[in-house]
Amino acid sequence: MDKNIEEVLQAHNYFLTIRYSYSNIKKITGNFKHKLGEGGYGYVYKGTLKSGNKVAVKILKQSKAHGQDFISEVATIGRIHHVNIVQLIGYCFEGSKQALVYDFMSNGSLDKHIFTKEGYKFLDYKKIYEIALGVAKGIEYLHQGCNMQILHFDIKPHNILLDKNFTPKVSDFGLAKLYPIDHSTVSMTVARGTLGYMAPELFYKTIGGVSCKADVYSFGKLLMEMAGRRRNINANAERSSQIYFPLWVYDQINEGESVEMEEVIEEERILINKMIKVALWCIQLIPDHRPPMNKVLEMLEGDIDNIQMPPRPLSYPLDEPIHDDEAEMELGIFSSLSSAPIISTSFAFGDSNAV
Repeated sequence: MDKNIEEVLQAHNYFLTIRYSYSNIKKITGNFKHKLGEGGYGYVYKGTLKSGNKVAVKILKQSKAHGQDFISEVATIGRIHHVNIVQLIGYCFEGSKQALVYDFMSNGSLDKHIFTKEGYKFLDYKKIYEIALGVAKGIEYLHQGCNMQILHFDIKPHNILLDKNFTPKVSDFGLAKLYPIDHSTVSMTVARGTLGYMAPELFYKTIGGVSCKADVYSFGKLLMEMAGRRRNINANAERSSQIYFPLWVYDQINEGESVEMEEVIEEERILINKMIKVALWCIQLIPDHRPPMNKVLEMLEGDIDNIQMPPRPLSYPLDEPIHDDEAEMELGIFSSLSSAPIISTSFAFGDSNAV
């Protein structure tokens, strides 16, 4: 694996990223003084470059999987330069010592601002809508703005970082996969992503191939949580019909009922309803029934009256027999721990209060 990584780095040496020595990484982080957080991949530390710019340094644990994660991250994000994609500044590779250096995001990850009451004080729905637009632009760029299609496979609030101006940045490309722009589907040997955000075609092969529509589905789940300022699963809901938010909110809108949100002005209510309608299109069961990201962006930026009501979203094929292992997987998706990862535990960089 070390040899493979070195070959990849040599082959992609035209990337505008800096290769740091491990001693440089120690200096940048002040000998790993300020830990921002940790996950299954390793640890993240706050650092300062000679220029004075703040950075987040991800130190990867040595494992079979993370050799591939390291390649995925460097080979994908190293070629991307977009306002809504986190910027990879550099990396370190010295055998077992592997690190990735990113711009520091002072406002942390999005989940800290939409799932906590503290977040209500400074993120109104206009700002949430602007963040949603930025995330959609970032994903659309991954799918159609590069010479290769880039599938992220782990779009979720935890992996959307916010800079000092609350500009959103899509982060964590450890599960990303590149494939030619003229290919409509990508071959997958194992499901990848986070339960609660993973597209159903990763489990049910009969409904369609795995493509960029998998990211569209994950974005829909993210967008629904942003619109509701709550997780899609709420095991403590007052009524059983409210446990799975997307279905409850669909029935409310379809029956002409007002969606129960906190007090908002009419302009914000329109934005909320637009985000919900777009999200419902994105989480359609069949991949072909979901819009591509450029269409998603068009709907978000357009007039709500031009967005038709989508069919009621299904969670799994009605004619698909549910075997024990599949039932267990569905139970995982509809558990209150819907953000628990299958393949990787991702981490969003931010200040210590935002982690």
